[in-house]
Amino acid sequence: MIILNNIKSNYSRDLKLNSFKKFEKVFKDIVKNISHQNNILNVLNKNFKFSFKKDEIKKFKKFKKIVLIGMGGSIHGTKAIYSFLKHKIKKKVYFLDDLDENKISKIKKKEIPSQMLFIIISKSGNTIETLSNAFSLNIFKRNAKNLIIITEKKDNLLFRLSKKLNLFYVKHKNYIGGRYSVLSDVGILPSYLMGLNILKLRSKLLEFIKGNNKKTLRESSIYLSHFLNTKKKNNLIFLNYTPELENLLFWCQQLIAESLGKKNKGFLPIISKAPKDHHSLLQLYLEGPKDKIFYIFSAETKAKVKININKSLDKKNYLNKKFIRSIKEAQKNALIKTLKKNKIPFREFKIKNLDEKTIGMFFSYFILETICIGKLSNINPFNQPAVEQVKKFTKQLLN
Repeated sequence: MIILNNIKSNYSRDLKLNSFKKFEKVFKDIVKNISHQNNILNVLNKNFKFSFKKDEIKKFKKFKKIVLIGMGGSIHGTKAIYSFLKHKIKKKVYFLDDLDENKISKIKKKEIPSQMLFIIISKSGNTIETLSNAFSLNIFKRNAKNLIIITEKKDNLLFRLSKKLNLFYVKHKNYIGGRYSVLSDVGILPSYLMGLNILKLRSKLLEFIKGNNKKTLRESSIYLSHFLNTKKKNNLIFLNYTPELENLLFWCQQLIAESLGKKNKGFLPIISKAPKDHHSLLQLYLEGPKDKIFYIFSAETKAKVKININKSLDKKNYLNKKFIRSIKEAQKNALIKTLKKNKIPFREFKIKNLDEKTIGMFFSYFILETICIGKLSNINPFNQPAVEQVKKFTKQLLN
């Protein structure tokens, strides 16, 4: 993964020096916490201890169809992994990450439940949408051999059901919040059962705490923290030129929004399909309010479709013999040229390979950067107090 920054901001030399010193202090604390068990950052440690063992879950690998049931951080990461590495996955995977009656009905009508593996994930064990989807599918059976429950080991509904019905249970570590859980049991267990190499997925997690990669992390965190605190740039426009990255960006959207949206501060990450949105939103992006930073995402995928124009139709059409991928690349580069010309801040993320190592690096980079920005801005990047209030009111209305 290559990160190219063009987000420098004009502010005093003294402030830059102070920010540099503060970053080094934050960074030192982060590196220290990576090695500490029972710390959320320990999930990046190469010696992180999972709550499951491969030998215990090998019996579930026989299932060719998997249904993942969860909400938010409990499922976004795995969904991103599946989309990013779908070319390597031979199994059919359903994701129930909303209250979608049509999707539930489709599974009931088209699939045989006994031939499917159901993985239910909820840190609290009481997530309303997760429970609603699971109960709608009527999958809770005593001694069920096609059901895995991942939740905290405490008095919650899912944990009680796992004990009462003798279901396969995996402990969700209580110190790892949903949006930071993709590299824990929450994302790694399903990845293993989808047939992916989980050792490679976790092999490059610490690439951005050393060498030039650390410089990228430092520069990005300092400048983005400055934008966050001055509130001059409130929107992050994720322009995505590679469909395989879309769910990865939804994971990133939640991470940034929930972690930094506090104390009347925050970035609003907006996922925008390109080049489709060149013809609908680009005018606003470029000449509307100057409150945006553009994140441009692309991957070097194999060119598949080539344009061949019959000479009788147009002898010298500039599109002839061009690959669709080449056209998108030209559109992306044209946008970058325009952003530079108009001095609009942007970042470019270029994915070299769609493989396990790369997606692991992507996850770890954005986790580290988000935490650094929060710490530099005096924001707690780990809690979500406003969301908890909505959950509380929802339960009151349903009782």
